[in-house]
Amino acid sequence: MKSLKELYRIGKGPSSSHTIGPERACKLFLSENAEADEFKVVLYGSLAKTGEGHGTGKVIESVLSPVTVVNDVKTQTVHPNTMDMFAYKKGEEIARLRVYSVGGGAIVAEGRADTEGTEVYPLETLKDIRAYCKNKNMRLYDYVYECEGERIKTYLAEVWKTMKEAVERGIKQSGKLPGGLDVERRAKILFGGVAPEESAETRENRLVCAYAFAVSEENASGGTIVTAPTCGACGVVPAVLKYSQERQGYSDKMVIDALATAGLIGNLIKTNASISGAECGCQAEIGSACCMATAALSELRGLTLGQIEYSAEVAMEHHLGLTCDPICGLVQIPCIERNAVAAMRAINASSLAYFLSDSRKISFDLVVQTMYETGKDLKRSYRETAEGGLAKLYAK
Repeated sequence: MKSLKELYRIGKGPSSSHTIGPERACKLFLSENAEADEFKVVLYGSLAKTGEGHGTGKVIESVLSPVTVVNDVKTQTVHPNTMDMFAYKKGEEIARLRVYSVGGGAIVAEGRADTEGTEVYPLETLKDIRAYCKNKNMRLYDYVYECEGERIKTYLAEVWKTMKEAVERGIKQSGKLPGGLDVERRAKILFGGVAPEESAETRENRLVCAYAFAVSEENASGGTIVTAPTCGACGVVPAVLKYSQERQGYSDKMVIDALATAGLIGNLIKTNASISGAECGCQAEIGSACCMATAALSELRGLTLGQIEYSAEVAMEHHLGLTCDPICGLVQIPCIERNAVAAMRAINASSLAYFLSDSRKISFDLVVQTMYETGKDLKRSYRETAEGGLAKLYAK
């Protein structure tokens, strides 16, 4: 598995697969063809069908100029997020490159060695990692630091700082999100509102949801966020961790350890299945984010490795089959609310794990495999093409 730096990416929204990935691909292609005087990019699959709503064309144009962007919605490719790039000099083609945007901002260039860094984790199942940690009396975050080195802590500190800043910006903003759906920002309303005779439970729900809305709305408006593991699911982990720190007084060091644990869980899903909505539906994005958030919270609570696994398994199991059907291809409806719901589910999963982990029948590794197979079985119209579900039936 790769470094957590390849999972937690700091960048601008609204979509890791449709903006961060294509931007990285274009920068790579430009660096190799600086002498070109013209470019063409052909987008396929989900990139072609929801690229306009996600700002794909704009980010391509911000890197390559002059460039012609073509949306090919008919041609079938190996990966649903595929782009072909062509470089020209005086009208003659001098280079071409096919790139797959595989989720979370990661890219794979066809016919080339891995573009996403070296392998740093020798073990690739939670079963094996748990056995290793048990043998050495380690926590999951200890395994991360052993594989990555101490410097990953500095990066995770920057990740946590960026997450908190996104929350703080988001809860202060009002107005409509860009894109034409006229979706109002609602984080500020949730954060500032108090329900009549508000109970502690209702207050927790309101604040956790406010934080998830805040980050998701920042993402939808093109603000700076952290992929956790993607832009579309970027509000879940920050919401759970920020609320938990405020309520329980966890130190930043403890939160960084929790982020390491969450990152390891996300990395396992990315390696053994997918975190791409275009490949496996929203279960791969929101489901994975919920797994990461509940694992992080369970780490903060000092739960056992078995309890952490149970919480992550529960989080994914009850997102199985979740479709990716963004209205107008925008990361707004139903994406923003899904972040809030998943954040609350992450807290519930951790609580269940505390009591019920000894009765577990399904392993985390098994549910990840199940998610991948389920995602492959989903119709293409339910995998980030904006052709099915709410995206199909919604009438403005």
